[in-house]
Amino acid sequence: QVQLVESGGGLVQSGGSLRLSCAASGFTFSNYAMSWYRQAPGKEREWVATTSSSGFIATYADSVKGRFTISRDNAKNTVYLQMNSMKPEDTAVYYCRTPAGRRGQGTQVTVSS
Repeated sequence: QVQLVESGGGLVQSGGSLRLSCAASGFTFSNYAMSWYRQAPGKEREWVATTSSSGFIATYADSVKGRFTISRDNAKNTVYLQMNSMKPEDTAVYYCRTPAGRRGQGTQVTVSS
């Protein structure tokens, strides 16, 4: 059974940093690209970043490029999102997601101005 558990969210001031984690189980993690998405209240879900199965290739939404870094540890079946220089508009629930669309429960990130 596929399970994804996000953690690391919280309240941070504008300009601050957070590191999100997503622990995966129930599938061969190292075979799949993994992504982070976010959804703010009243807004559409937004793709944030994707890492290839090896972790060597990463792509980012323009809104986070240069501030966020996606990475993974295939030995730990975990994908990370390092968020720096955070802005109030980064406030959202953040989810990790498999290519098949499976996702966790999400973790709330709130950035105060």
